[in-house]
Amino acid sequence: MNVALWIVAGVLAAVLLASSAKLVIPKEKILTAGEYASWAEDFSPAALKALGVVDLLGAVGLILPAVLGIAPILVPVAASGTALLFAGAIIVRIRRGLWTTAVAEVLYLAMAVFVAWGRFGIEPFA
Repeated sequence: MNVALWIVAGVLAAVLLASSAKLVIPKEKILTAGEYASWAEDFSPAALKALGVVDLLGAVGLILPAVLGIAPILVPVAASGTALLFAGAIIVRIRRGLWTTAVAEVLYLAMAVFVAWGRFGIEPFA
């Protein structure tokens, strides 16, 4: 179970790290990525940067506390926050009619809930 939790946390961290590119990519450039990126129209450039910061903090929070042994309780807390982030993303995607990408977000939400559940209960860092 520990290995599965590490793998899932690593995949989620990679997804969040890639998504944190919103910090350096301007809103106009995001919008040129196609229809699946049309959700960005609903957010100001500052809000997109804030989401990028949240993504980056989530990626760091899923891995570094456990690796460094400093406050490993932050891993399930970060996973819980990540689950909330993806729940919000699902809502935004569904409102815009982006059903295909919403399915991916549901998968990421399930992964985040799995990590939070596993690290809070079944296989916590002692």
